[in-house]
Amino acid sequence: MNRPPSRARMLGELATPLAWMRGQWAWRGLARACPGDGRPVLVLPGFLAGDRTTATLRRTLAAAGYRPQGWGLGRNLGISPALIDGMLARLEAMTRDRPAAVIGWSLGGLYARELAKRMPDRVERVLTLGTPFSGDIHANNAWRLYQRVAGHAVDRPPVDAVLPEKPPVPTFALWSARDGIVAPAASRGLPGEADVAVEVDCLHIAFTSAPEALRAILEVLARPV
Repeated sequence: MNRPPSRARMLGELATPLAWMRGQWAWRGLARACPGDGRPVLVLPGFLAGDRTTATLRRTLAAAGYRPQGWGLGRNLGISPALIDGMLARLEAMTRDRPAAVIGWSLGGLYARELAKRMPDRVERVLTLGTPFSGDIHANNAWRLYQRVAGHAVDRPPVDAVLPEKPPVPTFALWSARDGIVAPAASRGLPGEADVAVEVDCLHIAFTSAPEALRAILEVLARPV
């Protein structure tokens, strides 16, 4: 069984502001080095986060030539049928001309995988960033807080979902051995649960701002599928 990261590893997440600062210096150069192709990109935030927390990532994607959008649904307080409907509507509205890449950070990655299962013709690829889709759903340091906020058990969500089941589109799992929130094995996955696992040297909370993560995301988006 996967175990949550240690207390020491979790305390290491306090260094995230330094990673964010480095990202503010690096994002323009990273965007120039890995140009995009104008494809739409939907970016889904992690638990308790909103679009402001993915601003550096979306700014980088826009500078590289993509058409990124946040989810526009406020703070991520947990999954619900209404939230799924809102994300599907957002995805449909932004993919009238071509399918989108969907990037989900942490809990948002679980949403990204489910959107691709429900609307695969609208999703070109899925990228998950430190997302606990594999193994024991309790192998993270956020599940107790999630249950208090969302009002349901993590293993009994109010929507139909088989978390380890791979979406029927190219799926990339970005994970970090330094993750202080989610067990690395849970976000890396087992064979068949994602198409490609990509190790990133960053903290969990820095997946949308650290230069190492921004570079990895741009490189994965540029891969032919």
